[in-house]
Amino acid sequence: MTTLATTAVLVVIAYRLVQGFVAAVRGQGRVLAAAIIRSLRPRHFWPVPIVFAGVIAVAVALMTAPPLRWGWWSALGGVGNPILGSTTATAGSWLDWAIPATFIVLLAPALPLFAQREEQIFRQGVEHQRWPTRVRRAVTFGLVHALIGIPIGVALALTVGGLYFTTVYLRAFGRTASQREAVLESTRAHTAYNASIVALVVVVLVTAR
Repeated sequence: MTTLATTAVLVVIAYRLVQGFVAAVRGQGRVLAAAIIRSLRPRHFWPVPIVFAGVIAVAVALMTAPPLRWGWWSALGGVGNPILGSTTATAGSWLDWAIPATFIVLLAPALPLFAQREEQIFRQGVEHQRWPTRVRRAVTFGLVHALIGIPIGVALALTVGGLYFTTVYLRAFGRTASQREAVLESTRAHTAYNASIVALVVVVLVTAR
């Protein structure tokens, strides 16, 4: 039953990744994704290790509480983030690397579009809010990731990333007084963060072979 459920999850994720891939390589999606990638600068990348270290530190602390270690993906035998497709069901087989590799190939072009959508939902308009509300939105941003299967403690730790993206948004809004430009700048930071994590996963997959 667990293997069947895991397979069903992988099929659904693959379908969503294919949708994202198609959107990113065709029409306006391609234009937008390319524009975001071309506008990435060193300022979007150098904070990533600091933010990532903060996320890891908070996650390690939170995961000491057993209830926060739970995630539905790991309960099904999955490993890490389900969007990477790693699971104990394929351990030791060629699928153990083939599924994550395929998922990463599908995911990579769509990273800017996924990042933009999350920034529109969680950052746009925060200039009108006080910091307690901004923090709650950042926590919500983190917890949404628990819905896709990562452990609750790790999802809560992503609040650190959410607060970083909020700060990027607010700085950009302060310079431009434009929600559109602020969302675009936080999208760049978000894309740089996600791309760096994906690159790290690729390194781990290659060196583990």
